[in-house]
Amino acid sequence: MTTSKIALVQRPPIYLDRERSIELAVAAIAEAAAGGASLTIFPEAFIAGYPAWIWRLRPGTDGAVSARLHGLLSASAVCIDRGDLGPLVETAHKHRVTVICGINERDEKAGGGTLYNTVVVIGPDGGILNRHRKLMPTNPERMVWGLGDGSGLAVTATAVGRVGTLICWENYMPLARYALYAQGIELYVAPTYDYGENWIGTLQHIAREGCCWVAGCGCVLKASDMGADFPERTTLYPDPDEWVNPGDSVVVAPGGKIVAGPMHRGAGILYAQIDTDTVRLARRSLDVVGHYARPDVFQLRVDRHQRSSVQFE
Repeated sequence: MTTSKIALVQRPPIYLDRERSIELAVAAIAEAAAGGASLTIFPEAFIAGYPAWIWRLRPGTDGAVSARLHGLLSASAVCIDRGDLGPLVETAHKHRVTVICGINERDEKAGGGTLYNTVVVIGPDGGILNRHRKLMPTNPERMVWGLGDGSGLAVTATAVGRVGTLICWENYMPLARYALYAQGIELYVAPTYDYGENWIGTLQHIAREGCCWVAGCGCVLKASDMGADFPERTTLYPDPDEWVNPGDSVVVAPGGKIVAGPMHRGAGILYAQIDTDTVRLARRSLDVVGHYARPDVFQLRVDRHQRSSVQFE
């Protein structure tokens, strides 16, 4: 079968609380599976929250607040090798579904001092099919996350088709997109903190350019979602009813037509039916890595080695 149901979870996490955010994710996976979804997608840094405060702190003047918040973010980050994602893995296996989830990741094998903006793909057998770390954090994000490498620039075969992910403004990197197109991507997943008409237009462009399905899962967040004990909340977010991020999760068909969403200023699960046969049909006219490529003029080399700062022999 080429037709599948996917679910985009647009709900706020329990901010800076890894265990309770994972509990929310487990419940959402079960709910989506009961609704017939074969694939459930979560936003960028869902566990345990995107560091939205970086866009409001004043560089050079709010150092103490920034350090305190970063400490909380680090404490709530996921260590994959420690088994922190165990409940998600077990739930994916229980319901025989694929799960794509954004996390703040701490790599304790490398000392644990650096955080990464990571998205993981978990298969229906409970195995982690791919781990992609954001290649280039954007502007103040560079004070929070380290740089990823090319090892996660992979497209994975799943029950809903060939799936790959790029995070937020990575999707503005033409060569990163092309690396996924070249692997036959059918469902292009973009967990993101961005929102609005310009962002949705970007996803529509990707659907036209790659002739693939595109799922953009957004971070819906109100100031009140950060919790009463969030440091300096009354200073940074004085209005508890403020929409810090409206979400705008959306699903786009090959060619650019929006088929679900955008889900604006609301929490819930956005469902969409996708048909991967339409990808093949769309590429009859435009295949940017096939008949519309010019390898005699342009070539792309992608280094997919996993990088480490030290090698012990």
